[in-house]
Amino acid sequence: MKTIKKTIDINTSKENVWKVSTEDRYNRIWFAEFMEGTHAVTDWRVNSKVIFKDEHGNGLIGKIAANKPQELLSIEYTGMLLNNKEDYESADALATKGGREIYELSGKENVTHLSVLGDLPEELFNTMSNAWDKALNKLKTTAENIKN
Repeated sequence: MKTIKKTIDINTSKENVWKVSTEDRYNRIWFAEFMEGTHAVTDWRVNSKVIFKDEHGNGLIGKIAANKPQELLSIEYTGMLLNNKEDYESADALATKGGREIYELSGKENVTHLSVLGDLPEELFNTMSNAWDKALNKLKTTAENIKN
C-alpha cells in the first residue's frame, strides 16, 4: 500500500464541504471522477458498513471508523464488491483490507481546508492521484456553488 495525500482550499463553509462529501445528491458528482455512476451506500454512522459501488456493481467495502461532522470522516476498508457480490477473501480483497481513507476539514468562516489521505495499491498510485485531483476540483466547484 502507498498513501496518497491531497489538500485543497475551498471558498465556502465547512458545512457546505461536509454536505458535498456525505450527501448522495452531491457526492455522486465528484465520485464520478473515479468511475461513472459511483455512489456510497451507507448511513455514515460510526461502525456502519459503507459500500462505494459503480453502475456495474463493483467497488470497495469498508466501515465508518470516525465521523465528526464538519471535522473528520474516516473509513477503513474491509473488502471489495465484484458484480454485486461482497468479497473479503480473494487476494485483491485481502490487499485492500486495512486500507483507510480520511477526510479532515479545517479553516475559518468561508474558507475550508480539506485534507484527504488514502491508502491504495502502489500500482494504482499515479492513476488514482490524477483521479483525486479531478475529484477534489469537482468537489470544490460543487461546494462553492451550493445555495444556502
